[in-house]
Amino acid sequence: MDDAYAILIPARLASERLPGKVLLRESGKYLIQHVYERALGAPGHPRVLVLTDDERVAEAVHSFGGQVRMTRADHASGTDRCAEAAADLDEPVIVNLQGDEPLCDPGDLADLALAVGQGKADIATLAWPFDDPAQMGDPNAVKAVFHADGRAITFTRAARPAGDLPPGALFMHHVGIYAFRRERLLAFPGLPRSENEVRERLEQLRALDHGWRIRVLKASRPAFGIDTRADYDAFLDEVGRA
Repeated sequence: MDDAYAILIPARLASERLPGKVLLRESGKYLIQHVYERALGAPGHPRVLVLTDDERVAEAVHSFGGQVRMTRADHASGTDRCAEAAADLDEPVIVNLQGDEPLCDPGDLADLALAVGQGKADIATLAWPFDDPAQMGDPNAVKAVFHADGRAITFTRAARPAGDLPPGALFMHHVGIYAFRRERLLAFPGLPRSENEVRERLEQLRALDHGWRIRVLKASRPAFGIDTRADYDAFLDEVGRA
């Protein structure tokens, strides 16, 4: 893996279910620091930048020696924030790693970048088999449906996707980490939103509906984001309280 990719970490404080979560530090480190250090460990020595519109986040990142890029406050999503920052970068591949993903596997980040860098897809993302069948009925657990070779068919919040699936199709829990070809990331905010995206509230469907190729890789571990206090407590149990 060469070094021709960047990992961008959108981080904002205005989280609805767990406000200010990126600055929680009951583990002895800011949550955003855990994510940043995971990204630094990715093979290939990528450029790693935290993207934020809040000086408090920037100050926290600077306190542990991290690199920050200030971005606009009016972005609708982390993808849009990454697109703003990517306009000034030279790397041909950009990984979008949300600031609440402290358990991501560094090797997975490099694998996503490689899948896109080799031209196998416009976007690459991750999925993990459902550990608990009950999650399949949870609309907050996004499902990735894809061919055995990784080509994405659809993404859905439903317990099962509508319609018949092709033989051999896989159905897994989507892990919301993405790699983009830089030119695709720059173009993404300008794409019209699709009906599927609006109905499912999943922006990756915009790319699929516009004919972009998305490849789904199996994650090395179930590295889901921290959305609630219970999620953060589970994370503390895993890393050990400071």
